Amino acid sequence: MYEMTIRLQADGNRCLYEQIYEHIKQEIKEGKLLAGERLPSTRFLAEYLQVARSTVDYAYGQLLSEGYIEARPYKGHFVCPVEELFRIEDMEFVGTSPWEREKEGDVPREVYIGSRREKVKDLEHEGKYNDHRVIDFSPFDIDMSGFPFGVWKKITKNILSYANSDLFARGESQGDYGLRQTVSRYLHSSRGVNCSPEQIIIGAGNDYLLLLLEKILGPHIHIAMENPTYKRSYQIFRSFGYHIATVDMDECGMEAKMLERQNVDIAYVMPSHQFPMGTVMPIGRRMELLKWAGRAPGRYLIEDDYDSEFRYHGKPIPALQASDQQGRVIYMGTFSKAIAPAIRVGFMVLPETLLHKYLKECSFYSCTVSRIDQSIINEFIREGYFERHLNKMRKIYGAKHELLLEGLQPLKAVFDISGENAGLHILLTSKKGTPEGALVERAAKCRVRVYGLSENMVKDREGSKTVLAGFGGLTNDEIREGLERLRRAWLDAE
Repeated sequence: MYEMTIRLQADGNRCLYEQIYEHIKQEIKEGKLLAGERLPSTRFLAEYLQVARSTVDYAYGQLLSEGYIEARPYKGHFVCPVEELFRIEDMEFVGTSPWEREKEGDVPREVYIGSRREKVKDLEHEGKYNDHRVIDFSPFDIDMSGFPFGVWKKITKNILSYANSDLFARGESQGDYGLRQTVSRYLHSSRGVNCSPEQIIIGAGNDYLLLLLEKILGPHIHIAMENPTYKRSYQIFRSFGYHIATVDMDECGMEAKMLERQNVDIAYVMPSHQFPMGTVMPIGRRMELLKWAGRAPGRYLIEDDYDSEFRYHGKPIPALQASDQQGRVIYMGTFSKAIAPAIRVGFMVLPETLLHKYLKECSFYSCTVSRIDQSIINEFIREGYFERHLNKMRKIYGAKHELLLEGLQPLKAVFDISGENAGLHILLTSKKGTPEGALVERAAKCRVRVYGLSENMVKDREGSKTVLAGFGGLTNDEIREGLERLRRAWLDAE
């Protein structure tokens, strides 16, 4: 067992668990802690450092999530093998740590049932719903009850009141420089992304940005995607005429060794929270993918960071782009999940090599987001409203997340639960081998909608025993009622 010396500073600048986490991570990166080496137990280290055991648990939990260490049952915690680990510079995570104080505001809310968006007017006294109403556990819906309508109206009014003719001009093709500068600072502080405003392109959602990326990369691209994957991106790539190779996943995500056999140029990945499996890619696998991309010219990784803001255990994990030292990662994100679906504003960070190609061949394409909308979002982020909104939504989603997991306890005897560490949905896999089609059908008879995993598969659609259940668009009462119906549908049928 490795005997470590950690000098904790109670100066108020950094929490104790963050100091423990940073120290152990640095020891691993510098090779002072070797692969396979056993760490002190949480109890021993807590007694040695004279801190609460939960403090060490928090630090070990974050290291586990990022893949620096692994837990072996009845044996302890051990250092994971990490090849050619690049140095990730120290970063501030502004407004993204679940350990920070969260701020709330009083916002009027309307209650809806799932994606049907029907106002609930006939709630029973017990907080349950009439049986004829369908409760939709959609993995795509979000909760609009916490949206700061008053703030958004105020910002919009101020911008329109003081706008001049420049705001109604065409603007820059990459998006207004002020917004790109704000997005650059936000991405660096919250996700560790290293980029300049010049590398950012603003667009109306990821669909447009992928279309633009096709013009930059060119035709006849061979691209690898995980299976299952985000089906919409698959359909877009297929419409380009790209040759798409599917790569199966293990518990760490896309296997880098499989890419060598596929003869592909591009790999599309979601390392922070893979959809739909919910996998968080550990640091070792990320390094393997970066190593693969760096072996040959023209290889790139498309990182889709679609909902990294919502993580329920530990700090947000830095983006894959934060570890990229060779300019091989094309980073993409959107504000649709974090703010509202109607806010069709996404962003793409291009490596320098592709930026030169864009400026030379594609910069004549106009920006697809109005300058008024760009100004509103810029003000929303810059003045701290976005940070406060995220803190509030983390609390709302965190409460729903805990309620869902607690309500699923009776189903654990017949289902494996996974994908619960981040995002707005979980996965339920039948231990008895019940096909997903039967699970979906039984739920539908009880007026509940869940989603089969095979809907997100590119191939091998047969044999799935897993369904997805989202909670973002449901109220707490809807979640309770939906779980009660699922228990009747699935447990009574066994």
